[in-house]
Order: sequence, then C-alpha cells, then structure tokens
Amino acid sequence: MSIRNRVRYLGWPALAIGLLAGIQNTSADDLSSKDAALFEKARGIHSRIVAFDSHVDIPLNYGEPGVETQVDLPKAERGLLKGASIAVFVPQGARNDEAYSQARSDADKKYQLIRSIAEKNPAHAALAYSPADVRRIAAEGKFAIVLSLLNAYPLVRPRVPNIPRNELGERDLPAFQSDVDQINEWYNRGVRILGFVHAGHNDWADSSRPNAGLGDAAEEHCGLSELGKRAVRRLNDLGVLIDVSQLSTHALEQVLSLTKAPVAATHSTVQALVDTPRNLSDGELELIKKNGGVVQIVAFSNYLRPLPKQYVDQLAALQAEFGFVGGKPDRAPSQAKRNEYSERYHKIVSAAPQATLAQFADAIDYAVKKIGVDHVGISSDFNHGGGVIGWQNDGESVNVTVELLRRGYGETEIAKLWGGNFLRVWQAAQDAATHLESRR
Repeated sequence: MSIRNRVRYLGWPALAIGLLAGIQNTSADDLSSKDAALFEKARGIHSRIVAFDSHVDIPLNYGEPGVETQVDLPKAERGLLKGASIAVFVPQGARNDEAYSQARSDADKKYQLIRSIAEKNPAHAALAYSPADVRRIAAEGKFAIVLSLLNAYPLVRPRVPNIPRNELGERDLPAFQSDVDQINEWYNRGVRILGFVHAGHNDWADSSRPNAGLGDAAEEHCGLSELGKRAVRRLNDLGVLIDVSQLSTHALEQVLSLTKAPVAATHSTVQALVDTPRNLSDGELELIKKNGGVVQIVAFSNYLRPLPKQYVDQLAALQAEFGFVGGKPDRAPSQAKRNEYSERYHKIVSAAPQATLAQFADAIDYAVKKIGVDHVGISSDFNHGGGVIGWQNDGESVNVTVELLRRGYGETEIAKLWGGNFLRVWQAAQDAATHLESRR
C-alpha cells in the first residue's frame, strides 16, 4: 500500500501534530553579515507590504489564563504580519442531533472568540470584510482579522415541519438539517471565506480524507452533493471566496466547473513532493490556475516532507492492531476505541521530526514553477498543527521572507506571495457577486 493510501484513513478525528517547543538555535558566531543583511532587508520589505496569512485557527480556550498560542497580537507585531484569516473551525463529527447541536455551539463560541480579539483591542486590531478593509487597517498600523469558516458541518437549522418517524415511532432523521440559507446567516455575521469540508465527508461534499471513525466510504457524493452545488452558486452570489482546501478531487473539479469566480486553496501544498490525498496534484494546481485562483502553500510538516519510514511502519502496525482492512476499519469502532486510536496515532505522528523552513520554501518553489508566481501564496495553519522549524509562530514570520530572499525572490514577488495574490483573488470573488447584502 502506498503512503498516500496508508494515510487516507488515519485521522480519528483529524490529523494534528504536536509542535516542537522553541525555535532552531543559532549562535551569534553562526549569524553571518550576509544573514544579518538579509534579515534587515526582509524587515524592510515587511514594513512596505501587506503580509497576510490566509489560514490560522484559535483553540476554544483562546484567551484563558495560561493558554499560549502561536497567534496573538504581540507576536504578529514582532513578525511584522499585517493580518490573517482566522477560521470558525469545527471538526467533522457524527450527523445526529447531539453532535449537530454541539457543532453549532462550538461554531458560535469560536466566532465570538475571533471577534473578541478586535473588540478587546481596538487600538491594535480590527475586523475586515473586504481586501480594501485589510489594506486600510494595515495602513492604520493595526492587525486585520478576516472571518473564514472551515467545514460547513455546523451550517444546520432545526428541521421543519415535524420529523418523520418510522414504524417503531423512532426518528428517521436528526432534528437538524443542513441548510444553504445558513450561508447567508454567516455572511451577515461577517464570514467572507468558506471551505466545505475538513477530515471527513459531510452533507455538502466529499473530503480528501474520509473519516474512518465516522464510517466514511471512499466517496459519499462522488464530489459535491446537490446541496453543495447550490452552495457554490450562493457563495458566488454573495461574493464569498470559496476555499477548496480539503476537498476530494471530484469535489474540487466540480466546484471549479460551477463557480463564476476565482477560488483559493487557503492552506494546501503539493502532492508531487509528498504523496498524500490532502495535497494538490499537478492537475489540480493547473485547474486552480486556469480558474484564476491561488494556492496558499501551508507550513504543515506532514504535507511538506514524507513521514519517515519508522513512523509509517508504526502507523501501519497500529492500523493492523485496530482491524484496518484496505486502509479502513472492518467495522465501525466504538467511541472508546476511536479515542484510544486517536491518542496513540497522534503520539506516533507528533514524535516525528518537523519539516524545515527550507522544505516549506521548496513547496513554494515547486508551485511557482508549475503555475506561476501570480497563483501562489503563504499560509501557516497555526494552532491546528502548522509550524516548521524557523516559522513556529507569528513572531517568526520575517524568517519566511529571509528564505525567499535567499532563493532569489524580489520584493514584488514576495509581496504577491505574502498576501497580494490572495487579496486579488478575494477581490475578484467580491467583484463577481450578483448582490452583496452588506459590505460593512
């Protein structure tokens, strides 16, 4: 079995790796005058451009005493980062009453936490609803926060009228149903970027990573469901940028065949370097280029360097122990078994060495050579497994630019990679809208 097939069903629930503490140590003797000059040049570039990270997360305990995260305003200021898209993210769960209710609650909590960053720090941050807002807020010396939503799983409403019941008087359907009108609700709350899935299929689309613990087949909809197809049109109408990260190949192809606006893969990387279904194939890269979209290369170790063989072997042994057949379990596991598997899985993966900043830049180089610098960008996926040696948090963002300078990128190209392309594509999505309800 190839590594790609081995990892397809690994996540119970979603892949998340532990971050190594600290940063790569460099002594004063190792810092050459050339390195120092590159660092100062990189800082100068950051002072002139709008460096924007297209995908980060925050935990549900964000802001609580003692909670340290990779993303906060002091770190962003230190790293000369001007803004980020912060995701209202809820992992895929079961499609039943209890799980849907919890997903809605978690999405609401995450939304309030993201808004609170700006509301509690009005002198240092503000919410942005358009690319023009991002540039204006950055020019004011503040951090621009864009609301995105990853995984449409929580976009449900109470089912009406009465829930059908079977002959035993039991409910056939959950009390909630996925609803395309929820897109309008979240648009009105400020969401401007939306991705359909995460690790697992849902009512909207198929994921590139079917969730074995939830009983996913390889495909459920053969791409988008009818609901998902309607959602593409609704997102286009509202000018919401569609995020194609995490989608299965069929779902991505269908989005691109239906959309009237460019799309973004807000946190993806390339399959040619690491063979996993989560990464984009050369064909998918070309389709996004043809669409006029952008691929934001993500600093996520397991998608930037192949998992070393000893860890692949350990994961294969774990799968065999838990009854995996052909890459998935031969029967639906209990919650206790899912929890045990997940704990042991993450223990193995988190012990693997992190990717380096050079490997991250290798993926950027590959994408630039394949589809052109106008269709490539940068993202971190901080607080959800992102981070490489040399770029562990917002405070080290200038290090990325130093590496790009070492590889011969000029300021114009760096400005494109560090947000310029992403903001252009987002603007094109807004320009293609048939009716924007509120530009705020």
